[in-house]
Amino acid sequence: MELGDATANWLAPRVAESDPAALSLLGMIHLRAAVAAARHQDRPTATRLLDRAEVLADDLGSDENYWQTGFGPTNVLLHRLSIELDLDNVAYVVENGQINVDHMPQERSVSHRIDFARALSLAGHGDDAFAELRKAERTSPQLVRNNPRVRETLRDLTKQSPMTAGSRSSEVFVMAQRCRAVQ
Repeated sequence: MELGDATANWLAPRVAESDPAALSLLGMIHLRAAVAAARHQDRPTATRLLDRAEVLADDLGSDENYWQTGFGPTNVLLHRLSIELDLDNVAYVVENGQINVDHMPQERSVSHRIDFARALSLAGHGDDAFAELRKAERTSPQLVRNNPRVRETLRDLTKQSPMTAGSRSSEVFVMAQRCRAVQ
């Protein structure tokens, strides 16, 4: 939080001039701090920081990649969904998570698909959750196969998957093995 405040002060003159790189950098700092607040279950702080980032994204006007941030309105929305998942608001994520992320940087689009899959799984939509994980894996196998949230989701999905002739031969189980979620 202190780093965010110090950076905001340092960037203030450039933000006041609507410098897109400064808007993007400060916006991402607010988003990262909001995620940290949510992981500490601090909804008021997370919401305040998301709202600040949203104003900066609106000022920027579109999704851009200054300073390799991938910052803009879509990324604010994706962070809002991720934060709601961290705060156990699964219904919100399921209801609002169907977003086109194909134009976003690869890491961000995959991260969203993983979060959305997790929410779908928790809500009992196993087939949809698996479809999201497959899309994510096609985009970036290494990001999916090394993600603990993917492993957790796949473990849940394998428990929900039917067994065939006494063996687990489903696509879900095969993916779970690839991701080291099961033996």
